[in-house]
Amino acid sequence: MTPRPPSDSPKKNGAKNPAAAEKTAAEKATAGKKSAAKKAPKKATRKTVTAVAKIPEPAVGENPPAVGENPIPAETSPTPTGTAPVPTASGPLVGGESPVFAGVGSADRQRLLDGTHHDPHGVLGAHPVPGGVAFRAFRPYALGVTVVTDDLRAELRDDGDGFFSGLLPLRAVPESYRLLVAYEGTVLETEDAYRFLPTLGDLDLHLLGEGRHEELWRALGAEPMERQGVAGTRFTVWAPNALGVRLAGTFNFWDGTGYPMRSLGSSGVWELFVPAIGEGELYKFDITRPDGSRTQRADPMARRTEAPPSTSSIVHASHHVWQDADWMARRAARPAHEAPFSVYEVHLPSWRPGLTYRQLADQLPAYVADLGFTHVELMPVAEHPFGGSWGYQVTGFFAPTARLGTPDEFKYLVDALHRAGIGVLMDWVPAHFPRDDWALAEFDGRPLYEHADPLRADHPDWGTLEFDYGRREVRNFLVANATYWCEEFHIDGLRVDAVASMLYLDYSREPGQWVPNEHGGRENLDAVAFLQEMNATVYRRNPGVVTIAEESTAWDGVTRATHHIGPGGFGGLGFGLKWNMGWMHDSLDYVSHEPVHRKYHHDEMTFSMVYAYSENYVLPISHDEVVHGKRSLVSKMPGDWWQQRANLRAYLAFMWAHPGKQLLFMGQEFAQGAEWSEAHGPDWWLLDPSYGAEPDHRGVRDLVRDLNSTYRHEAALWERDTDPAGFAWITGDSADDNVFAFLRHAADGTPLLAVSHFSPAVRHNYRLGVPEDIPAWHEVLNTDNLRYGGSDLTNPDPVKPEPQGRHGRPASIQLTLPPLATVWLRPA
Repeated sequence: MTPRPPSDSPKKNGAKNPAAAEKTAAEKATAGKKSAAKKAPKKATRKTVTAVAKIPEPAVGENPPAVGENPIPAETSPTPTGTAPVPTASGPLVGGESPVFAGVGSADRQRLLDGTHHDPHGVLGAHPVPGGVAFRAFRPYALGVTVVTDDLRAELRDDGDGFFSGLLPLRAVPESYRLLVAYEGTVLETEDAYRFLPTLGDLDLHLLGEGRHEELWRALGAEPMERQGVAGTRFTVWAPNALGVRLAGTFNFWDGTGYPMRSLGSSGVWELFVPAIGEGELYKFDITRPDGSRTQRADPMARRTEAPPSTSSIVHASHHVWQDADWMARRAARPAHEAPFSVYEVHLPSWRPGLTYRQLADQLPAYVADLGFTHVELMPVAEHPFGGSWGYQVTGFFAPTARLGTPDEFKYLVDALHRAGIGVLMDWVPAHFPRDDWALAEFDGRPLYEHADPLRADHPDWGTLEFDYGRREVRNFLVANATYWCEEFHIDGLRVDAVASMLYLDYSREPGQWVPNEHGGRENLDAVAFLQEMNATVYRRNPGVVTIAEESTAWDGVTRATHHIGPGGFGGLGFGLKWNMGWMHDSLDYVSHEPVHRKYHHDEMTFSMVYAYSENYVLPISHDEVVHGKRSLVSKMPGDWWQQRANLRAYLAFMWAHPGKQLLFMGQEFAQGAEWSEAHGPDWWLLDPSYGAEPDHRGVRDLVRDLNSTYRHEAALWERDTDPAGFAWITGDSADDNVFAFLRHAADGTPLLAVSHFSPAVRHNYRLGVPEDIPAWHEVLNTDNLRYGGSDLTNPDPVKPEPQGRHGRPASIQLTLPPLATVWLRPA
């Protein structure tokens, strides 16, 4: 937006427009008439004078009087009894080319004009000086400025370039005063932003400096508040390399000249409290870089943003009243790795394209609850400029994307999911950020959030920038961001994206493109320390929350406690769960082969049990596996349409029975044939009863519902997910038969028998060894059931063991194994 001087008519935008918030003198006078009859005047009518400080021009070689020095006081007339001293008007200052600004040196004046002043509050506002109180205002485009107190109206002298000043022989700075600012066609009455004390205290600044402010969002950003009895908004930003910072927004027509912020010492924080500015105002920070150039930047701590492609930050205060107290109270009752945990992964903008957060709240909880998933995982909801990144290139780390509504409307969605009994996980992206010149990249003119070394800063895969995890303020920004989503939005878990790219200095880099750490290794020690701190902080502050790592390597101790040192010399990273990328790749590779070739790849389905208890795992069939040429899940399966669906059903039931938690991406629950596209989302029309193949897709969805329902009720499938005693092979080497059979055990020893048959043949009377102490087995799920679209070859009657040994066990049972199917049995 092109800045324009406020000599134009102010925008009629209610409380969102400061020109509207600052009432005209005429409006104030009218309002005063209504109450004048009710109140007796405290004092005589206040006097209007022209406050002029007679300050001589400095002689050649002399400096003008600095702030706090004693300018020659104005002549005064006798003070009437009971009234404040009244200065005598003495005419405007006339001088050389650079008029003096009421006792302020020309250097201060120029720095204010250039936007490079670190302490505008030391110049502007009201200051006691010998002889009285100096009032100074910087109001570009104003025609005049008048100071108004309970007893006095004093017109300030126009010093040119938007500067106005006067010396009033008052005994002390008034506790409150207002400014009447005259523009062409209007007079605005407002509080003086430069009369307020700093809004951050010593403790805040100390914690900021130490990088330990766990509620950073309460110290930085835009915060509507009342200050010294006046309503307004406090703006704070961390920009330690800036020569100066000014505030620009709708309230000053995007011209920040008259809104310089003050630097709060060595903290690198700049601050300004602006009266009469409230929710809904758009703003950015106008930063003067070390080289003198300027840039306007969105607030890194903005709680709300404009919808892309617009990039402004928006002043926000939450008014949502949470209704999920029961959920929050009980979510910590059982740790995630010992609880049922099946996840439906969702890309909110495309799940039902066009729906807002509130509209999604009317549909998503009901759908997910009907299918029986315990959690949803939302692909990144933090603000991002490019929709095609699916949210993985974040610019607004503290703001839910405005594409779907406001932050409070996002809270409404989370609230609705909780009230439906569904946990909410969120993808969180602390690995990198985009280079947009209005966001974080070289935020204050130098590398700040990114590493100063280009070799460390450049992310080779995505053309983005990596965070400088070794800088305490940056680490604080990210740790606080993690806790922010959990505490402000009641998020139940963070799935941390691209952890491997953070952990290794040589990630996607060739020799010569990276520098070893201080020990000569490839580990990014700063990133390790950051992840440990983040996990420790989140778990300490938020009982019941789980963190999940997308980590694709064999890093030791991803889900180990941070204080437990592993064989590599590192403490654990402290995550609660980790995506099992190895299982995902191996198992998908196996099922993609024709059944006749699967016996040569049998170990791809069994190898995961070699390391299944090295971490606490999630088995992910995520968006990454069904996009960009990888085909949808059902389309990966070989054979005709019937065989593809049968393979898919058998695979899903194998996955739900395998140790680890489950994650399934939207659209795969009803066997969508097309790849996912963020442009149109799932093909819901496949479930339209008027579509001929609708029963085929509905059958797969019915299976997913029954998988979740049976899973929840069978503790053997989740209670000992991370305990080797919870699993036992029946047969893991029946490669020629394409059969996998194993037992799962609950904490009380109750078993569940899972048998997967990945051959299109029917195997009658297939003998499997079983424990001899179970008198009979009952089939609780069969993916070949007719209602799922199968051939309906089931084992309807209880199956009793026979004293015939098999698979190293003294007893065995005989089952009918349907084609391309998985069967679950439990003690009858």
